Amino acid sequence: MFRTIIDAFKVKEIRNKILLTLLFLFIYRLGCWIPCIGFNSSVVLENSNGLGFFDLMNLVSGGALSNCSVLALGVSPYITASIVIQLLTIAVPALERLSKSGEDGRRKISLYTRFVALALAIAQSVGIVVGYANVEGGFDPNLTAVMPKWLIGMGVVIIMVAGAMFTVWMGERITELGIGNGTSLLIFVGILSSAGSAVSKIVNLCVQDITYIWYLVLFFVIIVAIFALIVLMDGGERKVVVDYAKQMKGRKMYGGQKQSIPIKVNATGVMPIIFASALLTFPQMIISIFWPNVTWYSDWLGTNSWLYIVLTAVLILAFAFFYSKISFDTKDIAKRLQQQGGLIQGIRQGKPTADYLSKISDRITFWGALFLAIIALLPSLAFKAIGDFSGGPIVATLINAFSVTGLMIVVSVALELDKQLSAQMMIRNHKGFLS
Repeated sequence: MFRTIIDAFKVKEIRNKILLTLLFLFIYRLGCWIPCIGFNSSVVLENSNGLGFFDLMNLVSGGALSNCSVLALGVSPYITASIVIQLLTIAVPALERLSKSGEDGRRKISLYTRFVALALAIAQSVGIVVGYANVEGGFDPNLTAVMPKWLIGMGVVIIMVAGAMFTVWMGERITELGIGNGTSLLIFVGILSSAGSAVSKIVNLCVQDITYIWYLVLFFVIIVAIFALIVLMDGGERKVVVDYAKQMKGRKMYGGQKQSIPIKVNATGVMPIIFASALLTFPQMIISIFWPNVTWYSDWLGTNSWLYIVLTAVLILAFAFFYSKISFDTKDIAKRLQQQGGLIQGIRQGKPTADYLSKISDRITFWGALFLAIIALLPSLAFKAIGDFSGGPIVATLINAFSVTGLMIVVSVALELDKQLSAQMMIRNHKGFLS
């Protein structure tokens, strides 16, 4: 990957795209440290401990939420909106027709996604404001002394919503003018920033007590092993060989080739983990905002309880199969193969081909979902294992910084970035041939 980046800087057009992308990322990180007027940041930090939905948003935004910055919401409303629209595209026939109507349809779906992201940004900012309005000292005492809380809260909501939509705009500009995948790169930088801040704190602890260094070394060895496992699973796939019959079209002969249909082991990515964690922690967030004295949900379904661990594993498996059925439509693939004269050896065309592909997809999805469930529950199991031993605080800090969900996102974005740069380099190198 580093060799690809070095080679990309030698091409002026790609170098300009990379520099423009770095400029947008710098502006984004700068906005993550500009405080939003109205909050008392020290109180927010005291009430944001735990491995819940707040921490997932804070991780994706690179600590912007805990910093009470103007870009506190980051790209989380847009990500959620994209998931909602994608699911509705399958369920609503009108949206499904739009998705298949070319560039104009995709442009309209993108517009609908922005509207949903705006609505979600308003809802999330209102929820955050209401939650910390009930906390003693949640708002800046200097402001509450001269103006009512509702006016302060309204100003905070406007700033946070504007920051969220500005982040969406930057992501789209990176996709259009930069090296692509703007939203993913913003998440990528946010996660690396959170990890870097945590490492600096751990290094300071190690300087104060040299015995902590062994926990740090052991943890990073485990991180490297997890990275290798994620890369292995991300690249794992089953190739189904398809033979294309020879066809005469006019005076030319077509077909007579062998191609393959790749079925990835982890085709769903981190979506099942995000769905499962959001579904279980969102009620806890609502309860903590409107009924702060109610504790039964956190006692029974807290992020480190056994019931939470079991339900998370079950939901990840369910969402993995559900998302796989959406992203890999075996009936549509079998129909296109039949139209193009494609045939899987030993399998008849039509419904038998769809059933065969569905059977293979279900088997591979099971192992991919099992992998996601195991690595998603590693933090909760690790917290139970470390208990109260002397190295517990430092390991807990590292687990929070290097969540497995974050690691999977980082690996996926890094691999996709390498593929995009390689593709652009290949186009430039073969420009004369292609023209």
